[in-house]
Amino acid sequence: MKRFALTLAAIAIATPALALVPINEEPTIVNTLLQGFIGDAIDDNCDSIEARTLRALGELNKLRDLALDMGYSPDEIRAFVTSKEEKAKGKSLAAEWLKAKGAEPGNPDAYCAIGEEEIAKESLIGYLLRSTK
Repeated sequence: MKRFALTLAAIAIATPALALVPINEEPTIVNTLLQGFIGDAIDDNCDSIEARTLRALGELNKLRDLALDMGYSPDEIRAFVTSKEEKAKGKSLAAEWLKAKGAEPGNPDAYCAIGEEEIAKESLIGYLLRSTK
């Protein structure tokens, strides 16, 4: 019976680690990073909106802590956030999201309108931005 209890305990401890999806597929992590990429694109394309860098760093730290709590290793997290491929993927997804909202490169007014809307909604994207109007 003791051996059975130890086996169950070992399985219970190991199961969450085995259940982890790859970090680049974890919805909370991917969606939060996407919001940051969207904010960056708005900052890059709209002169009257700028990024709140300290807030962005704070959100990244919270996201790192969340990933660690979920069971991802520091090496997995570091590899994910420094991956050129993942960064390109995030930028591409942000561009798609913005295009669906009517923003395309060369049209700063559309980026500004989306940024102002996100700031007014107090979304995470808006929280990461500041209007300089």
